[in-house]
Order: sequence, then structure tokens, then C-alpha cells
Amino acid sequence: MNRNTLQVVLCAALTSVMIGGCGKSTEPVSMKGEPKPKSSVTINGAGATFPYPVYAVWADKYNQVTGVKINYQSIGSGGGVQQIKAGTVDFGASDAPLTADELDKAGLTQFPMIMGGVVPVVNIEGVKPGALCLSPETISSIYLGKIKKWNDPLIAKDNPKLMLPNKDITVVSRADGSGTSWIFTNYLDKVSKPWHDKIGFGKAVNWPVGVRGKGNEGVAAYVQRLQGSIGYVEYAYALQSKMTFVKLKNKAGKCVAPSTETFQAAAANADWANAPGYYVVLTNQPGEDSWPITGASYIIVHKKQKDKKITDAMLGFFGWSYQHGGDMATKLAYVPMPENVIKMVRDKWQTEISE
Repeated sequence: MNRNTLQVVLCAALTSVMIGGCGKSTEPVSMKGEPKPKSSVTINGAGATFPYPVYAVWADKYNQVTGVKINYQSIGSGGGVQQIKAGTVDFGASDAPLTADELDKAGLTQFPMIMGGVVPVVNIEGVKPGALCLSPETISSIYLGKIKKWNDPLIAKDNPKLMLPNKDITVVSRADGSGTSWIFTNYLDKVSKPWHDKIGFGKAVNWPVGVRGKGNEGVAAYVQRLQGSIGYVEYAYALQSKMTFVKLKNKAGKCVAPSTETFQAAAANADWANAPGYYVVLTNQPGEDSWPITGASYIIVHKKQKDKKITDAMLGFFGWSYQHGGDMATKLAYVPMPENVIKMVRDKWQTEISE
């Protein structure tokens, strides 16, 4: 079985403790209150690695409850967009939202499913998680290749109490088209004029320096293996792998750590209602508690569906995850979508998605 495919064994191993006691019963029942028969439907999806840990948990639990199988390939946002446009999957997933024009041209609609944070991670001997703080200027200079040593004066300026080694920095970034990279480079593009002028942002960019890893897993593996390295991964990967995350100086000038609370702070003022196609970017948001590299992950589907059974099971999964998946998401350090946004999304399903 492809290692990127959702696997019940993997999900159970990761979440056997987390899933228990997640609220009221989720057993499917008929309108008369009788148990519904389990389904044999399989839903195929592909895309972002950013939400993979929480999609894995939801898929496993939903399969237990309904019998519906969610086969999700964690191949990166770029691949997810390509596959949904080609019609080879039932849904795509991307951390980089498509514009309203892109959606209309391809006959697609999208909606935000979950929010989380992208975090820089390092492998520096003697440095503990959260001990190192990087400013926008510093992290952009590292990824531009201008800062080459960990004891550089710019880094020392932000970390006067931290003894950093005279060691080369190995920069790790994504090799594949990635929504995680889109969020990370969108942040760099906003906070650094040199980055904006030379690199810009996107699912894939022309990285100036360093080595490349495929997926969040590949970046994490490189950072864990290479002394003196820095990379960026989705927060759940950093937690699960016990990686050394970095604090960041946010727009308000405060050095903050990644957490559910700082992700929520960044998302607090997002104007979902007035964003065409829910195109909302949560990087470099104002607020003293805001994590500066926060993002939403999106589900992308065709407006015109071909199979009612597949459509009902697919939207059933997303609806169930909205309703029952919040606690599971929070335990994995994701931020559930606000109730008002969920209502907007459900209403949109009624008007935009048809067989």
C-alpha cells in the first residue's frame, strides 16, 4: 500500500487515545431513529500534506461509524489541484486557495476545512523547542542564503541569552508543489522586500539555497538528520516528531510560539463572508498573540457531480467532520472552523453542488 494513502492501522496507532470521548454519539441513524446499514462506498481524494494528520483521524473514525472509506493520498497541494481538475479523484485538497476565476474556469468550488500553522523547525545541538526566536528579517535572510552561520549577529541580536554555535546553516525546503510552501513563502513575501523582489510566493518557487524534501515528511526527515539545519513543516508534524520548533517575531513585534491559541488569534479577524471563493490568507495578521504563518486548508470539488451516492457520502464525511471532528482536530493542534463559517459552507453546498 502507498505510504501516502490513509491507512486504518496508521490512524489507530496515532490516535487510539485521542478519539475516545469526543462528544455525543455519532452512530448513523435513519429518520425514524433506527440504525442505518453501513456503506461500502469509497471516496478518493488527494492533495495537501498540511492537513494529513487530522484527515487521517477523521477518516478512520468516520469509517468505523459509517463504513465509508476515505482514500486520501498526501501528495501535496499542487498534485491535489491537478487531480481534481483532471477528474481522477472525488475531491482535491490544497492549502493554497484557488481564486474565484480559477474555480469558475474549471467548474469547481472550494471551502475551508481546517486551520493550522506552519512552523520553522531546527536541529541545533543544545537548543530546545521554543528557545530560539527569529525575526522576519532573519528568517528571510536565512532562506535567501544571506545568513550562513547560526552565530550570525542578526540571530544573536534576537537571542542575547542563547549561545549559538559557529556552524553552517543547512536550509531545507519542499521539493514538490506544496500548499505548505505556498503559506510559508506568502509570509516571506509579505515581510521581506528582498524576498518579494527576487523570489515571490507559490506552491513551488526557485529556492536560492539548500536541500529539498518531498512532503512535510521529507522536510522533517532532513531536519532530524542534519545538524545545523532549518526547515518548515505543519505544526502537527513538529509535535508528533518531537522536533525543535522556533518562535517567530510577529507583526506586533512580539516573539510568539506556535499553538492553537496563537493560530486562533491570527484567524480571529478573517472576513470569510466577503471573500470570493473563501479566498482568505492568514499570514502576517495583526495582533500581539497572532502566529504569523497561519493558514487554512481547503477542499476542492466539482460543482457538477456525476454520482449521487459518491456525492452524498463525500459531503457526509465533510459535514460529519465539521460537526464531530473539532475535539480531535484540537488535540492535534489544528483549529476547527468557526460555526458561522461552517453554516456558510453548508449553505453553499446546497446552491453550488449538484448531480
